[in-house]
Amino acid sequence: MADNNNTNRSSCDVLVDQQSAVVLFPIFYSLVFIFSVCGNALVLAVICQRRQKFNSTAVYLLNLALSDTLFTLTLPGRIFYYIRRFDWPFGDLLCRMSTLLFFANTYAGIGFMTCISLDRYVAVVHPQRLRGLRQVKMVRRVCCLVWALVSAQVAPLLFRSMLQYHKGRRTCMEYFNLGSSQWMPHFLLLACVVSFCCPLAAILASYASVHLKLRAATKRNSVSRRNQRANGIILLILLTFILCFSPYHLNVMQFMCQRMHHEVSCEELRGFKISSQITVSLMNFNCCLDPIIYFFAIKTYKKQMLSLMGHLWASSNTTSSTTAENSSSNS
Repeated sequence: MADNNNTNRSSCDVLVDQQSAVVLFPIFYSLVFIFSVCGNALVLAVICQRRQKFNSTAVYLLNLALSDTLFTLTLPGRIFYYIRRFDWPFGDLLCRMSTLLFFANTYAGIGFMTCISLDRYVAVVHPQRLRGLRQVKMVRRVCCLVWALVSAQVAPLLFRSMLQYHKGRRTCMEYFNLGSSQWMPHFLLLACVVSFCCPLAAILASYASVHLKLRAATKRNSVSRRNQRANGIILLILLTFILCFSPYHLNVMQFMCQRMHHEVSCEELRGFKISSQITVSLMNFNCCLDPIIYFFAIKTYKKQMLSLMGHLWASSNTTSSTTAENSSSNS
C-alpha cells in the first residue's frame, strides 16, 4: 500500500500550469536582486566605514546584511532557472549550494532579527541589570553561536542531492517527495516550532515588554526618543517577520498535519507546491525589507540614504530641465 502511494505521488506532475511562474518569478527575483544588492551593499559600506566603535545593534545588523548579501548572489542562477522553465543547467553542486544559502539566509535572518529584538528589550527594560549582554564582545559570541546553529541546521543539505530529473528537466529545490517518509512530517513540524514559533514568541514578548515599559514611562513623562526608536525597530522586525516568514512555515505545518492525518492526493500536492512557490518568494522578499530596518536603526545609514535620494532627485530634475530646454530651442 505504501509503495502504491509513493508511486502515485512520484507520478503526480506538480509543475503543471506554470506559464505564469516562468514570467512572474524572473521579474520578481530580478527586482529583489536589484533592491537587495543596493540596500545591503550600502549598509555594509556604512557600517564598515564607521569611525566610532561598533555597538551591539550594529554588530547584529552587520551579520544580517552579510547573510542577505550572500543569498542575493545566488539569485541570478534562480532567475535563469525560471527563464528556462524550471530547468537547472548549473549542475548538482551549485544546486546544493543555492539551496544551502537559501535556508542559511532564512534562519540566520530569523536568528539575528530575534537577537536585535532581545537586544532592544534589554536596552529599554533592563539597561543596567543585563548590560553585560550588550557588550560587543558578548554580542560577537552570540553571533558566532547563531552562525554555528544555522550551519548545523543546513549542513546536511550538502550531502543530499537537490537536483532531480522530471519530464526531461533538471529541477532544483522543488521537493517532489516532501513528506514521503513516516518520520518526515514529525521532524518538519518540530523544526518549524523550534526555528519559527519560538523566535516569533520571543519577538512578540520583547515588543510587548518594551511597549508596556514605554506606556508606564509616558505617564511619568520620561520617555526618551531612543527608547521610542527601540520600540519602532522591534515593531518593524515583527511586521517583517510575520509578512515574510509566517506564510511559508504555516504552509509547511498545515501540509505536514495533513500528511500525518491521511495520504495526500495529487491535487493537494499540487496545491502545496503552488503555495510553496509563493511563500518562498515572500521569504526571499525579506532581503528587500531588511534595509528598511537598517534605515531606522542606523543614523549614518539613514543620512546616507537620504543624501543619495537627494542626489538622484536633483540629477533627475537637472536632466528634465536640460531636455526641456533642448526641446524648446529645437522648436
